[in-house]
Amino acid sequence: MFKQYFTIFIHIFFLFFFQNCTKENTPEIVPDLKLESLSSGTTSFDITQGATNEDITFDGTFVTQFNKAVDTTTLDESIFVLDRQNDTIFFKFQAFDNNKMITLEATEAFTPLEIYHILFSDKLKGMDGSQFTPLSIQFSVSNTPLILQEATAADTINLLSENRVINVPLNLSFKLSFDEALNKETVTNSNIRVSVNGSVVPIRFSFNDNPKEFLINADQNIDHFSKCLLYINDKLEGVNKEKFEGLSKEFYSVLDSTPKFPVISDDELLLKIQEQTFNYFWDFAHPVSGLIRERNTSDNLVTIGGSGFGIMAILVGIHRGFITRAEGINRLEKIIIFLNEADRFHGVWPHWMNGTNGEVIPFSSDDNGGDLVETAFMAQGLLTVRQFLNSADLKEKNIIDTINKIWNEIEWDWYTQNNQNILYWHWSPNFEWEKNMGIKGWNEALIVYVLAASSTTHTIDPDVYHQGWARNGNMANGNQYYGIELPLGPNYGGPLFFSHYSFLGLNPSDLSDTYANYWTQNKSHSLINRAHCTQNPSDYVGYSDNMWGLTASDGNTGYSAHSPTNDRGVISPTAAISAIPYTPEESMEAIRFFYYVLGDKLWGEYGFYDAFNITENWYASSSLAIDQGQIIIMIENYKTQYLWNLFMSAPEVHAGLDKLGFTY
Repeated sequence: MFKQYFTIFIHIFFLFFFQNCTKENTPEIVPDLKLESLSSGTTSFDITQGATNEDITFDGTFVTQFNKAVDTTTLDESIFVLDRQNDTIFFKFQAFDNNKMITLEATEAFTPLEIYHILFSDKLKGMDGSQFTPLSIQFSVSNTPLILQEATAADTINLLSENRVINVPLNLSFKLSFDEALNKETVTNSNIRVSVNGSVVPIRFSFNDNPKEFLINADQNIDHFSKCLLYINDKLEGVNKEKFEGLSKEFYSVLDSTPKFPVISDDELLLKIQEQTFNYFWDFAHPVSGLIRERNTSDNLVTIGGSGFGIMAILVGIHRGFITRAEGINRLEKIIIFLNEADRFHGVWPHWMNGTNGEVIPFSSDDNGGDLVETAFMAQGLLTVRQFLNSADLKEKNIIDTINKIWNEIEWDWYTQNNQNILYWHWSPNFEWEKNMGIKGWNEALIVYVLAASSTTHTIDPDVYHQGWARNGNMANGNQYYGIELPLGPNYGGPLFFSHYSFLGLNPSDLSDTYANYWTQNKSHSLINRAHCTQNPSDYVGYSDNMWGLTASDGNTGYSAHSPTNDRGVISPTAAISAIPYTPEESMEAIRFFYYVLGDKLWGEYGFYDAFNITENWYASSSLAIDQGQIIIMIENYKTQYLWNLFMSAPEVHAGLDKLGFTY
């Protein structure tokens, strides 16, 4: 047993002895020096052997991070950056973080997009003598951006403003200043363009003593009040290949206030507008029916409401001598005979019909029957014509009789939809009351209720007006907008045609009822509309105290009921012009502006085009019956109250107004 324990002891002794001898005689192994990261700015490199790092953003300094302290005496002979010709790029070294972080600050610029190599040789040592395994990394430097620091027009207008750039002179002259010297070979018409209203204009470039600047001048004056664009693509470069990111900047040319037509007196101008606009209703009327086409691109499609305006315009034409009385009577006879024979639905015409055969043209898929509002606009015109005609003349007496027949056949009471206390807009033999659109105030349809109450054959009770139209007083507003109190209607008043359509014949001068004074209503509505355009909260180009008027019209995105709460930058001349009875001075300012200043863009064969949007460089080429008609009529009412006097002379109208509780 003793021998066995002794043997074990001897083995352990010799094992311990030899282990200690090995530790004392074997040198300690020192871990290698290793690169942990390489970066420049926010860019981190791939540091695997032979890695390629393309298009890096170089801020002038490389930052290297090692796993241990570096012997800085070995840096100069161990870290190199070579260009593609193997020439050395020189750096300054600095050590941080107890020599674990070494920065390399370049003493010369890198050429963008060229290939470089950064080499770490095995001569790089750690402070503890540790070895470094050689490493080669490839990289290319991204283009340094070329920055446009300043762009001015006429030395004072900042083209880089975040706001709309307006009032740029017509003789274009721009100065562009960059942060680096420019490669003049890239300052070319293929890289830099100016367009006006979508068309590129010829420009030329020039340089001064500052290599970072150049000038742009147009070869000729550009069009006034136009939407323009300065475009520079990304091919513009600095002398060291700095890249420009590109620019697309809108600006607007200044208004040329020079009169586009000879200046005449205001009375002459108003007469000229009436006569030119009258051409739409005379020359462009449908050849078979004499009714008025919906718009200047319509063929056989005629509109009942617009034709109601049209027959009132014919009266103005006779009154002003644009046509003879005989010519006017012949046209009115043709129209009224056609109306008597055309499609009607319980005495009510459709919105649209075929001007050749009088058949309904559906306004929408479920609107192929009577339209009571359009019919009211026609009936307003018919009663006005009747009051104009001379019953002592046989031909005119026959026209009067036909008008009375038509007038008495309009079943206003049918459109209460089974005796409800409200009138309904539509009825169709196919869809009956499916549209179910009650006529509720406040909007353009006051005349519907006045005429329904005036009917001697199909009248309505006053409750239909008070409960249906006035909504028991809930059509009231009473708020102030731009400091102007609005008695009725939606916020800010809605589109301006609310103040026009019902009042082509119905005189609002002294018209009042329980709910409002209608002169005050219409004047306030007009002034609020103008104030909105003057204050221009949406910063549309051109809005001012003489360029105003938001109403239903065509627009650059289609037809819309424009108003302060639906403001799309579209001004409709008919709005401010037709408001002239309520705002004579303000409307006259707008009329002069539209005609003299913008007449080269707005004036056409049938008077003013329907609408325009300076901000979007859009001008309508269209004329619409309902917009042209109110211009002629409301100018005449402003001058002589001619249509107001005729319509208001109808005894039925007096009875209807009395019935509903109006004073007038």
